[in-house]
Amino acid sequence: MRQSIVLGWLKDAWEIATSELKRIFSDGGVVLIFFVAGMIYPLLYNIVYINGILEDTPLAVVDMADCSASRRYIREVDATRETKIAARCTTMEEAEKLMQERKVKGILYFPADFGDNLAAMRQATVGVYCDMSSFLYYKNALMAVNHVMLSEHVQIQIERYAKAGFTDQEAAQLVQGLPYGENNPYNAAFSYSIFLVSAILLIIVQQTLFYGMSLLVGTVREKNHQYASLPPHLQGRGVGRVIFGRGSAYWLVYMGIAIYVAFIVPAIFGLPQRGNFWDILLLLAIFVTDCVFFSMVWSSFITRRESVFLLFLFMSPICLFLTGASWPTFAIPGFWKVFSYLLPSTFAVQAYLNMSVAGGGLTSAISQLNCLFLQMNIYLVLAFVAYYVEDWIFLHKDRIRSHRDQLDAKLGIDRQKMRSIIEG
Repeated sequence: MRQSIVLGWLKDAWEIATSELKRIFSDGGVVLIFFVAGMIYPLLYNIVYINGILEDTPLAVVDMADCSASRRYIREVDATRETKIAARCTTMEEAEKLMQERKVKGILYFPADFGDNLAAMRQATVGVYCDMSSFLYYKNALMAVNHVMLSEHVQIQIERYAKAGFTDQEAAQLVQGLPYGENNPYNAAFSYSIFLVSAILLIIVQQTLFYGMSLLVGTVREKNHQYASLPPHLQGRGVGRVIFGRGSAYWLVYMGIAIYVAFIVPAIFGLPQRGNFWDILLLLAIFVTDCVFFSMVWSSFITRRESVFLLFLFMSPICLFLTGASWPTFAIPGFWKVFSYLLPSTFAVQAYLNMSVAGGGLTSAISQLNCLFLQMNIYLVLAFVAYYVEDWIFLHKDRIRSHRDQLDAKLGIDRQKMRSIIEG
């Protein structure tokens, strides 16, 4: 008896899954989002940022101080990997003209009092102006100038201690009591593609799954059908079969897309893949399951097909920002930090970076995996609630409409007149 119940449950779930797969592949918009966008977007982002490492960004120098300190600073900036001194100008107007002509991508400016301020032990400033047509120009110019500034700061302090009568060794110990060196093993060249694209990959999985499912849900509801309605032979006892049946269809499709995004695309473009294959596959399985239930819950608020496209305009950058990949999580405002807990990508991206880019194992991402698992179960419960409520409303829509009409009559509300006014 128990075995027949289980087999019947699995049979019904499989019937619903196959029906959902047919619906997915029969909708051109959904196919476009799932397969074209889901598989082309990762390639496009990598192509756009394929030159994630930019070297020898040309800078113009305006040295109004013309002192030994400014000349040494200029030589050190020119020696960095990020920049090269392409022009030496006598005025800012001359340098600005070179930037307008695209001959240089930034300007390094030394005010006339630069040397005097250093000699008088006052704060001296250096101006940096960048071409913002590409973030890489800004990054390179700022990194080169900052690295030289830190080096010069140490050198200036040592010179001042030396003038005060300290030996070179004593001065060096006073300036830097504990010597240290910079070590950035995961992105030593500060590649923009490793920093950005690795974080974007899993966001593409989440967003395209949500948008595709919402598009399908909106289409069904525009035709006055309930997306959560149960098959006739399952009424009142099949919410679980509908959720797991439909969820299985999306999970099967998106596990393939997630494997492509997380393994094949990085291999094509040489992104780091330092993690264990099976560890990352486990992460993807939990993440995709979470995304399926997440999409089921939030797509329940979609009533029209075109509503989905409004979300395209602003949700993806927000998802990227809230992962902490482009901004430290401790600096994210409280409201947005709480909001980020609603998104599977917040935890999945952090875990993926820890495992694939940094080469850590499951233990390095155990907190994110636990959060994903908890979130997955919460969305599963919410999906049951959303589907059950929607199905109940669909079954009792005549009674609900009758109560609404009675309430409108008492309040003197003419919905037909209001609708005609709104429609013009």
